Amino acid sequence: MVVEVGYAQAWDLEARAPWRPISAEKARERDAAGLSYVVVYRETGREAPLEVRLVSWRDHYVGLWVYDAQGRRTYDLDMRLLDDPSRLLRRCSVGWYYTGPEMAEFDKACPRITVDLLPDGRGRRTEERQGQGGGSSVTSPGLRDDERWMDRPAFGEWPLLSAQVHGLMEPPVFEAAEVVEAAEPGDGDVPATCWRPPCPAQPGPINELFRPGARVTDGYHPEMTVVEPRRVGTLRVPSGLLAVSDPDVDRGDGPHITVPVPPGEYALDEARVRFSHQCEWRNAEVTTTETTAIRLLISETPAATWEMALGPDDDPRLFIEQQIAGFGTDSATGCFADAGAWEPLVALFERGLIQGEPDLDGYEDIDDDSLFMQRTWDGASGGELMTFATTGDGTYPVWVGRSGAGEVTGVVVLVEAMPELLPEQDGTPTAAVVQAGPESVGASSG
Repeated sequence: MVVEVGYAQAWDLEARAPWRPISAEKARERDAAGLSYVVVYRETGREAPLEVRLVSWRDHYVGLWVYDAQGRRTYDLDMRLLDDPSRLLRRCSVGWYYTGPEMAEFDKACPRITVDLLPDGRGRRTEERQGQGGGSSVTSPGLRDDERWMDRPAFGEWPLLSAQVHGLMEPPVFEAAEVVEAAEPGDGDVPATCWRPPCPAQPGPINELFRPGARVTDGYHPEMTVVEPRRVGTLRVPSGLLAVSDPDVDRGDGPHITVPVPPGEYALDEARVRFSHQCEWRNAEVTTTETTAIRLLISETPAATWEMALGPDDDPRLFIEQQIAGFGTDSATGCFADAGAWEPLVALFERGLIQGEPDLDGYEDIDDDSLFMQRTWDGASGGELMTFATTGDGTYPVWVGRSGAGEVTGVVVLVEAMPELLPEQDGTPTAAVVQAGPESVGASSG
């Protein structure tokens, strides 16, 4: 069997076609520079590709998409280049098992199997069944080391990894595709419809959540208006290391997220939105004010950028599309605290809330209408802890705002999913960015 091999700068998800074909030599140059490119394998007479390989070494990523004769993607393999440059981790794979030629690509009724692997040997295999019985099952993959890792081939020496899927009994013969190169392309003009390497969750317009008058929507309420942030109190962090965590989940192992800040006492704010909605049990339209985020304000300087804080075991090279890192909670509770006094502060929290010791010095229940619930303070160090309520269990990202000079200006936790920013009242367009909620989101399809 003869397989035609072509290279391109990108892969158009809508057209299911290469964008800006390039020569093998140009692809080799991009490969050496770590720039993204794609490789397309085709069989003569077949419209759909056999497979498409997507490469971006600077993002530690190689992807493989396998297509059937109907042009549907049947397999998606996400591989990562980590510390050993000679091999790739099979980070994540998704297989779709279409029940007939008429079933649409990625149909919700299509059975599929997802396998997630981590370099330390952990993993999860999720089988989603459809039809009679339906449901899903989660098991351990139980794979050998050579099934979790793949040797990294040199440029131009990759095999057709989907050969067995396509029923090829003999190794294929590769031929270079004819190339008609466009004008010299630039990476900045790649259309939005083209594939891009997986990207972790992005912060969205966090500054606007604390700017009165900004208009947002959560997708359920068509218009919500940001009102003045509510100043709740202050938090002392004399050690210069801020902890953001669930004080119950992490009380024995230490805080999962820490952020270095200048030692000091800082204001705690709640971002709030106001909106009107129809109340069914009152049979009337009512106006409600709700909290969307909480912030420890380090500086009055507006944040120029926001970044997701990482825990000690978080490796961005392993993140799939829109994945989040943060602190986990199974009690819908988080806290800001002085990490230098973590143990005594959490011990007071446990004695006051969980054990219910009366008149405990160093512990206070906060009795107001904010999301903050308990406060503890350590007399020896002066460090404090303030707990707050989230809207549920799961993982909540911690966003760190920085000035143009790189200094920390604030630390924010969204207690709801990031709303979409609406245009200003005068019609000025504003970029609409939606932040993933407290769940990881899988790779995009196309």
